[in-house]
Amino acid sequence: MEDFVSALANGRVSEVKIVLASALAVTAAYQVTLMAVGYGKLKLPFLAPAPASSAHRAIGDAAMVVTLIVSAMCIGYFGFEAEEADAHVPIALALLAVFAFKVAVVRWWRRLDFLLPWLGVTLLILFIATWASAAAPHLI
Repeated sequence: MEDFVSALANGRVSEVKIVLASALAVTAAYQVTLMAVGYGKLKLPFLAPAPASSAHRAIGDAAMVVTLIVSAMCIGYFGFEAEEADAHVPIALALLAVFAFKVAVVRWWRRLDFLLPWLGVTLLILFIATWASAAAPHLI
């Protein structure tokens, strides 16, 4: 798997991971903003709640796919033994668990939808923490 990931990233696995993690962290902030519009907490003259909610769902589906790809790349290439694994791995695993739970609430457990704002903010925090624990040390 390590060779496959390295070939896929043209030998620049850390750089690809940093770019994708950075994009996901920014996307998470955008997603929270979209749902603030969707819930009517933030009013923008150019975006109504219904389109904001629809965009949030579509972007969230894409973000889930990219998150799973980055996770597979990280585990396949770096494993659980990397230097930043002390903080990064538990944060990333928590992110995956909360993301999966949020998707389950949206798709199957609608009676728990009162948790969605909290889950969204938690995901934003976990995306930023995951980015900070892996990408930030390479950028600073």
